[in-house]
Amino acid sequence: MSDQVTNTLKVNTRTLRGKVVSNSMEKTVVVAVSRTKSDPLYKKRYTVTKRYMAHNEGEILNVGDEVTIQASRPISRHKKWVVIK
Repeated sequence: MSDQVTNTLKVNTRTLRGKVVSNSMEKTVVVAVSRTKSDPLYKKRYTVTKRYMAHNEGEILNVGDEVTIQASRPISRHKKWVVIK
């Protein structure tokens, strides 16, 4: 029973794909995630970009790398994501 519950929790964790825009901090990268939204009245599509601070233990990422981040427990004031790929 407990294995089934933990598997369900792992599947439901939120993941996002984005691009590394900064790696100047120790063990932290800033990932920009872009989404396409549509205006409800005029139906024009536009891009919205949000930046997330993510924990990067290995420190092998460079600016411009495509990464996948996953939600986790709060690591610091702004870091609530972990790089998984």
